Amino acid sequence: MFDSFADVNGVKICYDVNGKGYPVVLVHGFGDRKEHWRAQVGELSKHFEVIRLDNRGAGKSDRPDGDYTMEIFADDIKSLLDELEIKKTHIIGHSLGGMIVLNFTLKYPKTINKMVLINTIASVTPPGISPDQGIEWYINNAIKDLKVRQKDPLNSFIEGAKKSYSKEFWNQMKENPKKKFHNIWSVEDLVEEKTTYGPTERDIYHLGEALRTHDTYERLHEIKNKTLVLAADKDKTVPKAIVQRIHEKLPNSKFIVIENAGHQSILEYPHIINQHIIKFLKK
Repeated sequence: MFDSFADVNGVKICYDVNGKGYPVVLVHGFGDRKEHWRAQVGELSKHFEVIRLDNRGAGKSDRPDGDYTMEIFADDIKSLLDELEIKKTHIIGHSLGGMIVLNFTLKYPKTINKMVLINTIASVTPPGISPDQGIEWYINNAIKDLKVRQKDPLNSFIEGAKKSYSKEFWNQMKENPKKKFHNIWSVEDLVEEKTTYGPTERDIYHLGEALRTHDTYERLHEIKNKTLVLAADKDKTVPKAIVQRIHEKLPNSKFIVIENAGHQSILEYPHIINQHIIKFLKK
């Protein structure tokens, strides 16, 4: 898995390509990078050509100042696909990545074949909460977590992971940070990733600005692509009832709940997630 770079819309975007077959693009979440798909890329690349990218403001991609919007994220992906001469692809997004995927599919519907959404939302405006109020809270908490993590990376990561994993799985992570879960990743791997490539305070503000531009709920009916919508039973960040609303508004979707999993279900239960994805995309 070798990193490559493409000049896209005035920034360098880092990506890698694994496997052969029909293309599948993986779009990561808030504060993550392309390697966050470490538990998916191996299995998926047995069946597909898998393209992972670092969004602008993340990983090894450029982190410029200026506007950050869902449209810009979508345009970056489209330009990367053009660079790779890919005219049509499947696309998968987790959390913030799912929001980007929704915006991408609405803007470039002919570029997408099938779509997979994992633990994501269609709008950042829950009933009774203004967009700014909810996003400011999210930004402030992300910055608070960042400052704590800078002082004590391991313990602060484990403490923060409480809201991202099921209680049972989190206990295993806490007991043995060196353990290779699914023979793929350890807590120490994730801590290193966050410490080396995680978002800066400036990046968090930029990502918050992008969140302000996410509002696709009333347009979901326009998406005709076959879509797999995955929710996690123990997700405290995006409760499954919110994810289910996306399924109910999409005209051509299938809804599956991953039992006993938290928001990071792609790391917690990759064998189940991967089976559902492969079955859906190959059907």
